[in-house]
Amino acid sequence: MNEEVRLMKGNEAIAHAAIRYGADGYFGYPITPQTEILETLEDLMPWETTGMVVLQAESEVASINMVYGGASTGKAVMTSSSSPGVSLMQEGISYIAAAELPALIVNVMRGGPGLGTIHPSQSDYFQATKGGGHGDYHLIVLAPSTVQEMADFVALGFDLAFKYRTPSMILADGVVGQMMEKVVLPPQRPRRTPEQIAEQCPWAATGKGGRGHRNVVTSLELDSALMEKNNERFQRTYAEIERNEVRYETYFTEDADYLMIAFGSVARICLKSIEMARAEGLRIGLLRPITLWPFPYEAIAELGTKVKGIQVVELNAGQMIEDVRLAVGSDMSVRHFGRMGGIVPNPGEILEAFKRDFINK
Repeated sequence: MNEEVRLMKGNEAIAHAAIRYGADGYFGYPITPQTEILETLEDLMPWETTGMVVLQAESEVASINMVYGGASTGKAVMTSSSSPGVSLMQEGISYIAAAELPALIVNVMRGGPGLGTIHPSQSDYFQATKGGGHGDYHLIVLAPSTVQEMADFVALGFDLAFKYRTPSMILADGVVGQMMEKVVLPPQRPRRTPEQIAEQCPWAATGKGGRGHRNVVTSLELDSALMEKNNERFQRTYAEIERNEVRYETYFTEDADYLMIAFGSVARICLKSIEMARAEGLRIGLLRPITLWPFPYEAIAELGTKVKGIQVVELNAGQMIEDVRLAVGSDMSVRHFGRMGGIVPNPGEILEAFKRDFINK
């Protein structure tokens, strides 16, 4: 079978992959650096080919509530935004999680806090992996480092969301959203029929009861005892996800004396730093978390028993480092290097920070 290869931005890859997945609807609002997702969908006009609805909502609050409504009917629906826009969505995301509905949310991060800058950041790590909104819930969080993964994670995010009846998030930094690379596009999937939706999605408005049957989809429960049972069920689902869905990659860890941990575009920069370090005789390995939740605690803990120290590199003031420290405990030397405000470090800068923390101290 001939592969369909294109040169495109990460944001554009998201749009193409959503159509090819057979998504039923996209509801979003423009904000830099992810606006090309909406623009590309509007340019491709999938409502004329696959029947996919594409709607620019009046706000981020409106768009996430449209996703809530679409997910309630069993449709494969999604939205995208950037950091302050996703902040506005948090109430709706919490509602979707509590209603146990599948949905895909794309966050192409920019610098903050506040309106901040339109330049790249990774400072939404806490917002994505710790719930963000109110209540005890989690999102499945996928962190792409390539444009190819931007395309691939659309299908993965939707599939995991439907498997576990919980929202998934593609958490990409602005570098991955804006850079252009070669992408192998997935084949076109047909959209599900109403019969398939009714079979897969018993919570949908018509459910399996057919005409006249109605299910009530809500995140509200006034009885505290029943709400506790709901939460216990949520936690069982999250425990299953933690058992089954941890994803990560390692590089040069077999003989490593030290370990770098980074996600997204920064992992690619760190890989170049490690190549430079090894040319100087410094044996450093890299672990790249692909799922930021569930987080690869066990893999990091195991590698932590074999190295002298760990450097965590992020485009923020130090967020993922908290999970790394939980994984390895207080006896391991864990250091952080990060840039903020939209500044992306180069490989030499990262290597110098590593030497300062572990070699020349």
